[in-house]
Amino acid sequence: MKTFFFLSVIVLIIFSSMSFSQESIVANHTIAKLSLLPDEWIDSAKANLHIAYGHTSHGSQLITGMEGLVNWKGAQYAFNEGGLNGALDIDDYAFPGASDLGNPDRTTWATATRDYLNNPENYDVNVVIWSWCGQVSSATEADINTYLDLMNGLEIDYQNVKFVYMTGHLDGTGTNGNLNLRNEQIRNYCVTNGKILYDFNDIESYDPDGNYYLDKYANDNCDYDSDGNGSLDKNWAIDWQNSHTINVDWYDCSAAHSQPLNGNLKTYAAWWLWAKLAGWDSASGIDNPDEPSLVNFQLFQNFPNPFNPNTTISYQLPEGSNVTLKIFNALGEEVATLVNEYKPAGSYEVGFNASALLGSVSAKGGYASGVYFYRLKVGNEFSDSKKMILLK
Repeated sequence: MKTFFFLSVIVLIIFSSMSFSQESIVANHTIAKLSLLPDEWIDSAKANLHIAYGHTSHGSQLITGMEGLVNWKGAQYAFNEGGLNGALDIDDYAFPGASDLGNPDRTTWATATRDYLNNPENYDVNVVIWSWCGQVSSATEADINTYLDLMNGLEIDYQNVKFVYMTGHLDGTGTNGNLNLRNEQIRNYCVTNGKILYDFNDIESYDPDGNYYLDKYANDNCDYDSDGNGSLDKNWAIDWQNSHTINVDWYDCSAAHSQPLNGNLKTYAAWWLWAKLAGWDSASGIDNPDEPSLVNFQLFQNFPNPFNPNTTISYQLPEGSNVTLKIFNALGEEVATLVNEYKPAGSYEVGFNASALLGSVSAKGGYASGVYFYRLKVGNEFSDSKKMILLK
């Protein structure tokens, strides 16, 4: 009995510590909106973040887009190297010895990062972000695992620095191409392990109205196949720009290999991420942190967590849409579907009973103790996942 009690305490300690581990932060198309950015957290980012960024031409979309936003909206979004005059501190092209995550090879960037962080002159750097150029398109599963392992090693060795993962840009190969498979590998790892992800690919897969183009073989220039005949005959960014007003709905900027609107969206997502890394709890709303707003789609942390066997998952919809809410085990296998229907705008709570629900159960009398994930998908407009822990 004493042995059983001791082991139970150990398990409780392990799972309790896991429950307080960092939830993933994912900057994707759902948050690429200027209206979401709270001024007070923009100010906090400028005051507290010191960012080092490594990239080549595709990754420059963040920088040139941010420059264009300054030209449009002014000094509130200012940035420079050193954070002079109250601007956000970004050391652009920060890392001697490597250009991006695949240049000159798939590992040198990690060595360059360590050399940079070990330099006493860079003592205050607390955010590191690297971009890909086209190397995800040709990457193998092993290549991406190398990337993820190197990032994880940096996180272990430099615990005062936040490391931002990134997906690779569109290449016109659609949902079944190798690029999408490898980007999904990166996404799944980041969500499962509570990482920080700037989802470069997802941001340029949607226009600001939530229309989806990855399944139409969109490329990095925003060209896509509108009629399924194999020809990239339209450009979603140019069409959106032409139907909206410049300096009202969008602004001009240089976006390498792409269109200004894509640079706009990359910039909004970047500033959202900077605000999150500065401590903004975006789930609490913008105007009134005590009253979550229905302006945005939102998936909330389940309560209680850890749980046994019942917990409640809450979410909100600013507009009606088809909704799925599914449970996955730590291997990424679907074990239950809680919602699969059209839902009107509103706030919702869904109960999950780990002992009573049918499906792919992995232990007698219900689900096994351990880490699970729940994922909310709302049409093509929104997708988010969170971790929960079943403790028996």
